[in-house]
Amino acid sequence: MTTLRTFQLPTEVTGSIWDISLGVELVRTWQSDGIFQVATGGVANSITAAALKESRRFFALPPAEKANLVSDLTYAGYVASGEEVTAGEQDFSEIFTVCRDIPGTDPRVRAGWPCHGPVPWPDTIYRDVMAALMSQFGLVGDKILKLTALGLGLPDMNALIDLATNGWHHMRVLRFPARSAATNRGIGAHTDYGMLVIATQDDVGDGLYVRPPVVGEKRPRNWLDHESSAGAFENEAPWHLVDPVPSTFTVFPGDILQFLTGGELLSTPHKVKLAPRERYSIAYFHEPDFTAALRPFRGGDPDDAIHYGTHFTSMFMRCYPDRLTTRRILADNRLAVLTQLRDSVLAG
Repeated sequence: MTTLRTFQLPTEVTGSIWDISLGVELVRTWQSDGIFQVATGGVANSITAAALKESRRFFALPPAEKANLVSDLTYAGYVASGEEVTAGEQDFSEIFTVCRDIPGTDPRVRAGWPCHGPVPWPDTIYRDVMAALMSQFGLVGDKILKLTALGLGLPDMNALIDLATNGWHHMRVLRFPARSAATNRGIGAHTDYGMLVIATQDDVGDGLYVRPPVVGEKRPRNWLDHESSAGAFENEAPWHLVDPVPSTFTVFPGDILQFLTGGELLSTPHKVKLAPRERYSIAYFHEPDFTAALRPFRGGDPDDAIHYGTHFTSMFMRCYPDRLTTRRILADNRLAVLTQLRDSVLAG
């Protein structure tokens, strides 16, 4: 276990000398620890408590009822324990994924854009509570993107947030069963494919582990087809336990920040072990626009580019090779639609 640094975010990020100093400290902490915490207030704490309560209610539903909450249009919805795969092994987390809730009448859905469609919500109460939590996470994410740009010394403090003006933000609501004689695996070692990860957990603890940056260690470029962070460093020290701390969110970088900064910030490997009793957590991903063309701000090859929608789709297809959504993407040749979109965006 390690004690994480906790930061108090300003009400508004204006680019002041105080904001710059805070941004520098955030970047330095990621570079040394791979993760930090931000303090949360009464509103965020109340909404977080309500979301964890709704999580317990949802996952207590009969298996058949949960299994119906799956879409062939979007990766939003229920994921059964064992369905998700990391490095070829089943993970034993039970998940409800919240993606952008896009009506079936939307032109993008009608045009066959992969991953676009309505969220198969269990009910309106669950929907409203999770939407409220995503809003709280989003406020934190916007501030941290501005502070990160200032801390990195980018010419424009909006350089990162401008990539997420209509961000493809999404969230995973997770239940982990109690450990058993058969398994201690919740989720295998991996990095997250997006820009920024903001998370909360219940008070059980003994679950989330992160790997800090290690001098001289080469981290996989998870956005490339021939490299994967899945399973990387699974059994290699150091790994630090992240204990739950009340009134905080934990924050760490994903693959996109590693790409954009040419490795100045590294995507943080993490894994989840099963605790002696069931445990709940919620992870939110503050992302670029689905249509965003991403190029490094520094480092790397200036000709390198990532089309975020293609990246997102590829990562989810990798995690869920047998899911109904993946099968329809392939059956309907929706990747051709995505290729046309990607080529158009990158050419522009």
